[in-house]
Amino acid sequence: MTASEIPARVWDAYGLLPLAGGGSIVPLHSLINRTYLVQGDVGQGPQPMVLQRLHAVFGAHVHLDIEVVTEHLQRRQIETPRLLRNREGALWLELEDAGARQVWRASSYVDGITVHRSSDRAQLGSAAALLGRFHGGLLDLEHEFVHVRPLHDTRQHLTKLEQALASEAARADLEVQQLGQLILQHSRGIRLDFSEFPLRVLHGDPKLSNVLFERAEPTRARCMIDLDTLGRGYLAYELGDALRSWGNRAGEDQLEADFDPEVLRAVLSGYARTCPAAVGDGELCSAVAGLETVSLELASRFAADAILDSYFGWDATRFPTRRAHNLVRARSQFSLARRVRGEVAALDLIARQAVSSRPPRQC
Repeated sequence: MTASEIPARVWDAYGLLPLAGGGSIVPLHSLINRTYLVQGDVGQGPQPMVLQRLHAVFGAHVHLDIEVVTEHLQRRQIETPRLLRNREGALWLELEDAGARQVWRASSYVDGITVHRSSDRAQLGSAAALLGRFHGGLLDLEHEFVHVRPLHDTRQHLTKLEQALASEAARADLEVQQLGQLILQHSRGIRLDFSEFPLRVLHGDPKLSNVLFERAEPTRARCMIDLDTLGRGYLAYELGDALRSWGNRAGEDQLEADFDPEVLRAVLSGYARTCPAAVGDGELCSAVAGLETVSLELASRFAADAILDSYFGWDATRFPTRRAHNLVRARSQFSLARRVRGEVAALDLIARQAVSSRPPRQC
């Protein structure tokens, strides 16, 4: 995207200025939202800011939740990017372009680096400790979320896969049919009910690239970013999703997952150092079950997407079709779910050992 492709109202609303060196915008990596580093002035003098056009999956009112949560965290001295009100005093700018809705926002720029994959256990432990502080800072938040999207609904995704397998599109696709049936068979043994534990305010998408690390000290996590998925849910899903992202050395675009059990130890040990005092041993150790459940949920989601030729993000530089990419993703996540089930006794032991080492007065 060039500077000329940003609507004039956005330029005006955020007082966009040329960046040092002559450029106007610098694209930043984001799977969902179009994201740019810009220079702007919304009444506090020129400053770097992150400008984003939201994907249609997010409603504009998500910004009301982000503002409440980040303000609450700031009072507890936990750093996050903050939304910047534009020159009209609004948290976002909504436009209509040829009948299509555009939602633009800007947030404060926090310097740091993002990492998409890491085998550095110190770095991952630091990320887990940050996530524990993030959750702890929100433990007493009293807020009814305006923008409600289910953080995880495994049953719904399995039902969607069943429906996709029964569709006309799946009948001639034996490869997806076989994989889909295996996923459904595996689902009969996963844990779907975590209601013995309380609902907590969660980030909602704690993949490694949503953790910003210090530029001068890359093993030290600085803050959580990309807060559009905030909401209430079970910690098992949050930690399971983090482990799925942080512990799979192969990444999700390889057919076979390569999960490092020692990442489980590093993550739960790091999280236990800083997590809310109310989190008990059982809730922390539910991360192992959460890891299997989240992995299978994503396998079912990607398998259904392969049949229906859907899902907004895929890598056309590495895969010939959207179906091909989604099929690899489905196989990768399914292999991770199988791996967890096959090693569950050892993983549960690691989790208990990690939990037992936590400071008793903190957690």
